[in-house]
Amino acid sequence: MTRPGLARTLALGLLTAAALGAIGPLYLLAKVSLSPPAEVMTAHPTLLPHGLTLDHWRRLLASGQVAAPLAKSLTAASLVALAALALAAPAAYSLSRLPARWRYGILLGLFACRMLPEVSIALPVAVIFLRWGLLDTVTGLVLSHLTLVLPVAAWVLTTTFLTIPRELEEAAALDGCSAWQTLWRVTLRLAVPGLVVAGLLAWLFSWEEFVLATYLTLGAKTMPLQVYYYLYQGNWFLTSVSATLMMVPVLGLTGLLQRHLQGTSLVGAIR
Repeated sequence: MTRPGLARTLALGLLTAAALGAIGPLYLLAKVSLSPPAEVMTAHPTLLPHGLTLDHWRRLLASGQVAAPLAKSLTAASLVALAALALAAPAAYSLSRLPARWRYGILLGLFACRMLPEVSIALPVAVIFLRWGLLDTVTGLVLSHLTLVLPVAAWVLTTTFLTIPRELEEAAALDGCSAWQTLWRVTLRLAVPGLVVAGLLAWLFSWEEFVLATYLTLGAKTMPLQVYYYLYQGNWFLTSVSATLMMVPVLGLTGLLQRHLQGTSLVGAIR
């Protein structure tokens, strides 16, 4: 085998192993959620399904314990994504127009705050939110999640705005566009891929966040807390069903936004 052929084979093998490593746990979750107890609770469970049942799904949906956590997590994640874009986009655009030494100094300062463990800020945040009456509320979750999401969103969007040539904005201004028209018609439209990535990262973080939700939740659980509740009970089937249910919005949202997750929007903008 030639050296290029060997390199392609090794690359294909590594990609296959990575794909199996990513898909394997998801497959096992789905399999357990659809398998009869006798097929799972055995000394030698099989990898391939031999019998399918929806009893675990019916039991979870009939329990009435999943609708409220699902709605709370979806609402909080969506609001976090929108708020992160609304706050980080103007800041990132301003940072992208600063000199490099100032720009990266500010971004590193933001990430210095992000380096703190979530546990170290969860308790002080919970004490403050208790005084403000924000415990067990969607507003409290959104505000706490934003403190950790905004540095990442600002970094992604600053890089995005840096890829947009200033010549395009100058050309729009020469054509008679005001500063706001240039920002809306040129800059933001070209920044759509970066906005989608930043919003998706913010949404995913809020959707799966566990530590802050633990400290800020008294009764109305989020979806990650509900999964942990079933796991703590030792109910493997309801745990797998609820965890599989958590994957559905992630896969749906990622598939819906897939066409925007391309970095080729600026190709051909400048000749």
